[in-house]
Amino acid sequence: MSDSGSLRGAYTPGRTATAYRKPRKQHFGRAGSAIKMAACSISRVMNHLLIQLGAFAWLSESPAWALSNAFDVREASIDSVHNALFTQITTCREIVSAFIARVEEFNPTVNAIISLNPEALSIANKLDERIAAGNVTGSLFCIPVVLKDNYDAVGTNTTGACLDLANSKPLEDAPTVTALRNAGAVILGKANLHEMALEGLTVSSLGGQTVNPYDKTRTPGGSSGGTGAAVASNFAIFGTGTDTVNSLRSPANAGSLFSFRPTRGLISRAGVIPVSFTQDTVGAIARNPKDLAVALTVMASVGFDPNDNVTALVPPEVRGRDYSASLYGGSLTGRRFGFLDGFLNHTASAETTPVNDVMADMVEKLKGAGATVVNITESIYNTVTLAALDVQIYEFREVLDAYLARPRLGGSPRPDSFAELYNSGRFLVIPGQSGMIRSSLVSSTANTAYLDSLRKIQDLTQALDATFVRNNLDALIYPQQKNLVVKTGSPSQSGRNGILAALTGRPVVHVPAGFSPPSEDAPIGVPIGMEILGRPFAEGLLLNIANHIAEKFPMRRMPPFANGTVEARAYESVPVIRPDTGNIPGVYPIGVF
Repeated sequence: MSDSGSLRGAYTPGRTATAYRKPRKQHFGRAGSAIKMAACSISRVMNHLLIQLGAFAWLSESPAWALSNAFDVREASIDSVHNALFTQITTCREIVSAFIARVEEFNPTVNAIISLNPEALSIANKLDERIAAGNVTGSLFCIPVVLKDNYDAVGTNTTGACLDLANSKPLEDAPTVTALRNAGAVILGKANLHEMALEGLTVSSLGGQTVNPYDKTRTPGGSSGGTGAAVASNFAIFGTGTDTVNSLRSPANAGSLFSFRPTRGLISRAGVIPVSFTQDTVGAIARNPKDLAVALTVMASVGFDPNDNVTALVPPEVRGRDYSASLYGGSLTGRRFGFLDGFLNHTASAETTPVNDVMADMVEKLKGAGATVVNITESIYNTVTLAALDVQIYEFREVLDAYLARPRLGGSPRPDSFAELYNSGRFLVIPGQSGMIRSSLVSSTANTAYLDSLRKIQDLTQALDATFVRNNLDALIYPQQKNLVVKTGSPSQSGRNGILAALTGRPVVHVPAGFSPPSEDAPIGVPIGMEILGRPFAEGLLLNIANHIAEKFPMRRMPPFANGTVEARAYESVPVIRPDTGNIPGVYPIGVF
């Protein structure tokens, strides 16, 4: 679409976008009602019909009506969408169409979306029918959501962004996807990821290289980088992701976003392409804490799932919790945070100094708000040492074999096992992952080294609990990454700090903490984020802290490239999105490891 065909402008909070669309009769009724209320001091009854007819005639001839006050989806929230819907400012179909239009306009730049749901508009029509019938239920009613493309969702393929899984077609939803649909969400489409969720660069054989919305020379983090780039660019209200080591928090760090990694067992992982039974979790990425809390409430509502037995660990008092209620009350005053000094890189450089400066500023802000920040210098909090306990290489082959062998997974041709996939030549393994794949082919959970790692993870978990008790902490805080998110073509997403939560199963909420100084490649700087790690099942407390931080120190900013309105489009059907695989850096060969 050419710029001459768009009505575009910089986003101002609270501003309503103008975009051409055909008038709808229900708006004439609302306008007439508004005029009626203004004139009610003259006559509530006798002038009612005349005023409505006059309003109708004036509006139908007015050029101002053709340029109507359409709902602006930029930085939209669950509340703002619902307000627009239930006051008849817009329809569900128009909301879904507006997000699809943004994907069409801006996805060629960031390459975040692998596919759109062909049923998205039909689902929106049914939701509009429910509004007309007065049958509106669900906390996510008409909320467009993108799924990381390792979630099973009927009507879309589940590919893990791998060419060899391009035809993999689930016959049932993941339980979390069912929960989202039951709450009224519209599954808009599938987002790219680092292939098979194994690293943080978000490059894949099926989806190509996703780029950072704030600096197109950099990666978007990962492995849920497609979701992060999509949510940052306002392609949906929120999106889902998975996290084996860093993968929900890394894209939030790179995209000025909020995310959560839940306590192990809180949310079922069934129906999601797995990597590690011990370390895998599922969660969401959003632009504000309130939407994040709603997403957590819905996803956790699955409860106990016999297809994921760690969900049995959830205490009865936690089941069915409404995390939105946790946002309110309390303050930062009196909170005690432990700052993990070992999760900084104290060597000054253009990549590390901005992170250190942002974190130092955040610590001072927290202190100024009445919190106490304790410097934690225990030697166990060293990511290099902790990385040696990562158990993915022992579990990956076994859990992937089990996923691919499920009778409720269809599609053909597709691989039936880990070995078949990684002998197909239709995959992308970055050079730094080659050793892991080779080890996974021969390693198993019967290895003595695996059992030794599990014992050391238990020791680490006990030491972490002791740190909380000894220092009387509410939470630990630290940067998600010691350096700015890396450039495309890098060997790995180095410097990330997510391993502590991944090994111990402790919950984390990620918040935007600031930006690096602006540069030619990053007009407003590169986003920098902070993790807030808590005790088991302390998601409510962490969200409360995150909400207070977001209100007192708002850091979320929209990427400039996507900060423009997009002309309203009347779609007959959902367009087909074709990801750019021609942008894969040459250092990442296809089909070899």
